[in-house]
Amino acid sequence: MKALSIGKIRGLQQISTATGHFIMCAMDHRSGLITMMEDAQHEVPDYTEIVQLKLDMCSTMGAFSSGILLDPEYGAAQCIAGNALSGHTGLLVSIEATGYEKDPTGRLTTLLKGWSVEKIKRMGASAVKILVYYRPDIKKLAAKQLKTIAGVAADCNKYDIPLLVEPKTYRVEGEIMDSSEFARKLPEMVIETARQITELPVDVLKAEFPADAKYEKDAAKMAGYCKGLDAASRIPWVILSAGVDYETFKQQVTIACRAGASGFLGGRAVWQEALEISGRPERLKFFRDIAGSRLSELSRITAENAKPWFAKIGIKESDIAPTRPGWYRNY
Repeated sequence: MKALSIGKIRGLQQISTATGHFIMCAMDHRSGLITMMEDAQHEVPDYTEIVQLKLDMCSTMGAFSSGILLDPEYGAAQCIAGNALSGHTGLLVSIEATGYEKDPTGRLTTLLKGWSVEKIKRMGASAVKILVYYRPDIKKLAAKQLKTIAGVAADCNKYDIPLLVEPKTYRVEGEIMDSSEFARKLPEMVIETARQITELPVDVLKAEFPADAKYEKDAAKMAGYCKGLDAASRIPWVILSAGVDYETFKQQVTIACRAGASGFLGGRAVWQEALEISGRPERLKFFRDIAGSRLSELSRITAENAKPWFAKIGIKESDIAPTRPGWYRNY
């Protein structure tokens, strides 16, 4: 059983449902979102357009989510100041800079300059999120990434706020990402990544689905991979969407939750088609009606199949935070 501090428990409660499930929507995209908007509109969006899109996404889809993941550059403070984020919806904020630092052997995550765990806590967020590009088979680079995570985790412990880690596999020189060869290696990489990262004092793992939907169609095999992921993760885990289409993500959420996941943190699979809609009223309608109904459907799947986050770490719902007289003296 993993012991949790009172602040981390409160943060996890804020980004989950009353039953301990994560129904979370990712809106922290930055450079990738700009590219998507440019492709759809045939011009580079300016700051105001990006912020307005995030305000629209948050104000509509937040009602269907237990938590919303936003970035500090275009989304987090803007959605609070714009009254787009309900006080009943948990706020997760990313700490990494967009993109990555190139290394001769792969990719290194860097933290956003001028931003910190302390500031995320001060702004009233419920949790910190860090994305790390991760290849467990490139040991020296993996060690550097683990060091970065450990530093952020130490700050999260200091300020008593949960840390969610999002590792992402990637191709290196000589590999083709969209290939059957890479797809064969993916389950082992995702599972081993979970094993290594959850040895650190982190709180939630935002995991890739441990199979490539283009090459793996056997539901039993996918379920087996997810069970392997569940066994490897020492902490509650959720599935990310990685830009797959909605129907694929729905299948993945179902399989993952039945294997032990505590929910999902989905982004583009839920809302990406909206970027092809030019008019704002029509786009708002898509976010509210289509994306909202998708989140509702995923919420039902999660409620029926997922493991509560506190159950994953061996805590009973009735005894999440045992306290003793005078507990505050040593807090």
